[in-house]
Amino acid sequence: MNKMKTYIPTQEDPAGIYVHIPFCIKKCSYCDFFSITDLSYTDNFIRALIQEMSMIRKDSLQFDTLYIGGGTPSLLDVRPVNQIIGAAHQFFEMLPDTEITMEINPGTANLDRLKGYQDAGVNRINVGVQSFQLENLKFLGRLHSSKDAERVIKHAQQAGFMNIGLDLIYGIPGQTPKAWLNDLKTATDLGPDHLACYMLTYEAGTPLARNLQTGRFRPMPEGLSADLFETTISFLNDAGYVHYEISNFARSTSNEFEPKRSRHNQKYWSFVPYLGLGPSAHSFIEPIRWWNYRSVKNYIQELEAGRLPLEDREVLTSEQRMLEAIYLGLRQADGININGFHRRFGVHFTDIFEKTIADLKKRRFITMTRNRCALTRKGMLFLDSIASMFV
Repeated sequence: MNKMKTYIPTQEDPAGIYVHIPFCIKKCSYCDFFSITDLSYTDNFIRALIQEMSMIRKDSLQFDTLYIGGGTPSLLDVRPVNQIIGAAHQFFEMLPDTEITMEINPGTANLDRLKGYQDAGVNRINVGVQSFQLENLKFLGRLHSSKDAERVIKHAQQAGFMNIGLDLIYGIPGQTPKAWLNDLKTATDLGPDHLACYMLTYEAGTPLARNLQTGRFRPMPEGLSADLFETTISFLNDAGYVHYEISNFARSTSNEFEPKRSRHNQKYWSFVPYLGLGPSAHSFIEPIRWWNYRSVKNYIQELEAGRLPLEDREVLTSEQRMLEAIYLGLRQADGININGFHRRFGVHFTDIFEKTIADLKKRRFITMTRNRCALTRKGMLFLDSIASMFV
C-alpha cells in the first residue's frame, strides 16, 4: 500500500460548530451526556437555538464543520434540521466544502428521513450502533436491535450518503474476544467509512456506575480489555482502516488529505476554535473555554430574555494549555508536533521533558522522530498514566 500524506489540522484551520440536541426517548445506562426525555420542548428549543446562533455569530471566523450531536438528533424531523443548517449558513461564514455530520440512532430514522436529512445538507452521518449483540445492547440500555442497526446503515447507503461512520463499544462485562471480533466483522462487512471503537467507561452518576458500585456486575479485567484494544487495531488495520486516534479508524483512500477522518473531531484534538450551541455545549477559542447551562429550561429562558445561556467560562493558563496539548497530542497516532509545540508555548518539548522522554523511549511507550512524539501501540494502553508523567 502506498504511504499517503496525512492531513493534520492547525490552529489556523477553519473553526467548527457543534450543535447539541438534548432529546432522547430513553437515557442509556452508560451515558453522561446531557439529555431529557420530554420532547414537548422541541419547538421552543429550535427557536432558542436559532436565536443563540444569531447572537453568538463570530464574523472573524470561518467554519468548515457543523456537527449535530446529542442526545438523539435523529428524533428530529427533517424540517428542524433544515432550519438548523439554514441558520448556520445565515449567521456564520460556512465554507463551500463544509462537513455536516449528524448522529443517527438505529430505530429512529427510516429511508425517507435519511433522504430528507441529505437534502437538507447533511453529508456525513455517524450511527450509534455500540454492539450487534443483543445481550450487550440490553446491558447498555440501548433500545434498538442489531437488525435495526444494519437496516439504518443500508438505508443511509441507499439515501446516497458517501461518508458513514459507526460507533462501537468494547470492554463490556462478559464480552468475549470472539464476540468482539464478530462485532468488528459485522461492522466492516457493512462498509462504513469510519469506525469509532470506545472502551466502556463507568461515568460517575450514571446508572451503570451505580450498578457497578452495588456489585450487580463485575467489570471486565483490565488485561482482557487491553487484549481487545490490540485485537481492534490489528483487525481494522487488516480491513483497510487507518488508526489515526486512540479510538478512531478511517477507511484508507487514495486522497492524500484523508477525507474519511472526522474533520470535526480533529479540531477538538488540535486546539482549533469551535463553538458549542445548545444546552451543556462547550466552546473554545484559545485561551478561553466557556459553556452553556445544562438545562433545557434555563437555556430557553435565557435566550427568550435576549441573553446568551452562558453558565461559566475559564481562561486557561499556559501550563493548562500545555498539558492539554500533550494529552490530546498523544491521543493521536501522529503524536505531538514538536515544532508546533515550540511555536505555541515558546519552549522546546524535547529539552524540558528530556528525562521523561528518555524513560518512555527505553520502556518502548513512545517513538520519537525529528518533529513528532507519538505513543506506540503498547503506550496507548497507558495514555493517562503517560500523560501525567509530563506534569
